[in-house]
Amino acid sequence: MTSELDTQLLRASHPLDLAAIDTSSTPGFDGGKKAGRAALESGEARLAELQEKLFAESTADGTRSVLLVLQAMDTAGKGGVVSHVVGAVDPQGVALHAFKSPTDEEKAHDFLWRIRKQLPAAGRLGVFDRSHYEDVLIHRVRGFSTPEVIEQRYGTIRDFEQELVDAGTTVIKVMLHIGADEQKQRLTDRLADPAKHWKFNPGDLDERAFWPQYMEAYQIALDRTDADSAPWYVIPADHKWFARLAVQTLLIEALERLDLDWPAADYDVEAEKARLAAS
Repeated sequence: MTSELDTQLLRASHPLDLAAIDTSSTPGFDGGKKAGRAALESGEARLAELQEKLFAESTADGTRSVLLVLQAMDTAGKGGVVSHVVGAVDPQGVALHAFKSPTDEEKAHDFLWRIRKQLPAAGRLGVFDRSHYEDVLIHRVRGFSTPEVIEQRYGTIRDFEQELVDAGTTVIKVMLHIGADEQKQRLTDRLADPAKHWKFNPGDLDERAFWPQYMEAYQIALDRTDADSAPWYVIPADHKWFARLAVQTLLIEALERLDLDWPAADYDVEAEKARLAAS
């Protein structure tokens, strides 16, 4: 392990009460910002090594992969996790996809159609910036689908994720849980800095008006779809450094559980050494 962070304290509880979670807390980690940043930096090499082993395994007919699902309210730090955690590994072993509003073509298919197209291939660390959960979150809040359809989708999602696990994909689902006040401050900062105006979306304020409804939608979705085979983790996200460290630790733990090793050479190493020496 690269830090003393106890990730079991981040597992979604049942029934989940998001209001009871202090979004400025750092559960499982005793240090402050300086220690957290140091731990994050020290974990980069270990994460990169494990990801490279996963990729190397796929060159020797390995079939395993990892999928990190990131869900959060706007400004909670999904992009920062991608940059500062996933960004530390070799990009050729990463399959990143940010899901936006579905296109007309995507709407014409089952809601998982576009998700399946972006699943990580063997040896890859897949990252979903938003995901199939949008189809039970915003749809519930905004009434884009009926309650009956949404309830059915929870079961469909559970079956889908179990299918992924059975096929060799380790699924890690993370909700970055930011507080409403912290989100307001981050939005304020974006509007105050011309260099960050491109990050601001007026639609974020529209969704912010539905904050209580989104918290309820998250609670229900996480309760319905959490499983030991595809667990949900709720990470307090008011402190960016903590959220990044927590996700990094979850990835390292998941990869370590795969007991990865370098694939054996399919050629005579000593003979190749001799050929090279003679060249």
